Amino acid sequence: MKLMTIVLGMLACAAPKHLQAQEFFAGGDISVLQSYEDLGVAYYDQQGAKIDDVLKYMGSNAVGWNAQRVRLFVNPNRKAPDGSTDAQVCQDLDYVVRLGSRIKAEGFAFMLDFHYSDTWADPSNQWTPADWQSLNDDGLKTRIYEYTKECLEQLVEAGATPDFIQTGNEISYGMLWGAYGSKQNRCYTSADANWSRFVGLLQQASKACREVCPQAKVIIHTERAGQSGVVTDIYRRLADVDYDIIGLSYYPFWHGSLATLGGTLRQLAKVFPEKKVQIVETAYYYQWQPAQSSTFTDFSKTWAVSPDGQAAYLKSLIAELKQHDNVNGLYWWFPEENGNGPGSKVLTNWVNRGLWDNSTHRALPGLYVLKEFLNRPGTGIRMMRDDRNDDQYWYDLRGMQLDSRPQRHGLYIHRGKKIAVKVP
Repeated sequence: MKLMTIVLGMLACAAPKHLQAQEFFAGGDISVLQSYEDLGVAYYDQQGAKIDDVLKYMGSNAVGWNAQRVRLFVNPNRKAPDGSTDAQVCQDLDYVVRLGSRIKAEGFAFMLDFHYSDTWADPSNQWTPADWQSLNDDGLKTRIYEYTKECLEQLVEAGATPDFIQTGNEISYGMLWGAYGSKQNRCYTSADANWSRFVGLLQQASKACREVCPQAKVIIHTERAGQSGVVTDIYRRLADVDYDIIGLSYYPFWHGSLATLGGTLRQLAKVFPEKKVQIVETAYYYQWQPAQSSTFTDFSKTWAVSPDGQAAYLKSLIAELKQHDNVNGLYWWFPEENGNGPGSKVLTNWVNRGLWDNSTHRALPGLYVLKEFLNRPGTGIRMMRDDRNDDQYWYDLRGMQLDSRPQRHGLYIHRGKKIAVKVP
């Protein structure tokens, strides 16, 4: 490796040493944004001014986000196993490379969410991609390693290196179950069956992540935020997997009150003190909430189903999360929801949990609340004297400390200076 000795400028502020507790991330899963923009859907701010570049606006002082999440399907161009199609299931590798490159160019941290499926992967749907269904368990372990590595290599080559990598989406009951409708290979905390297989798959996915993106943090994502005992047991069973962060989905109408979430976070801190936690999905309705059912709890008396009620929910959630030192990330799911595009529908039905109004295309108050998660004393990049040179660590331009000297071309911070690194 050759280090170019061209110093590109002294920094008025340089990065602190990497302390996980002092790094916080707030943003959204913006997986459909590229589709909306390709269709020419208009976005406006809260006052009605047109937003020319939504991604850039999300990183502006007005919104203040510093991270974005994007999902990746294996072959989303197929029909779903039940014969249906969904315009939101469009994120193939080319799509993610395109959007991910923009995310990194704008200076955001980038979370990549592998679904390891041709369609939605969630607690009820973890169907093996059609092209992988003939493989046995050993073949699947090889394939998930190869696929993860291939995707990451292309992202790195395109300048879209992920900072966080989810090896699976809401994998509370395992992954790669089999063909659509199959009950094989599911994992339950009440039984030991299939857990060894599940661990083996995750180990191979993590191996690929470490090889291609050694600086990235690996996330294992589940959605039992309302059941502290269950979620604790899941991560105990995954103790032999190499990962860094516990990722949780938390939707109050499915997972319970903030007090319930708080109990889960305290339990995770107690049992897994070395693991950070990120809420990688959350949302709340601003209009037309579905009818209450056995699996859906109405919180409208706590937070009204309105734009202001949605913002109030987010404020309450942030206040709760700030009480837990193990939580360092918060992502709103599908904030870019913005009605249907001209000539082609992005959505079959509106979800009504985004941060833009589906009818007016104006930003909702909650869009501007999320950054409050980042506002806390004693964090961020600290001021340093221009002549300070006793910090031996290397940092990327977002202030994240590297584990070693830079291994790729780029601009880095070292001893309070920007330095261009060229790797032969």
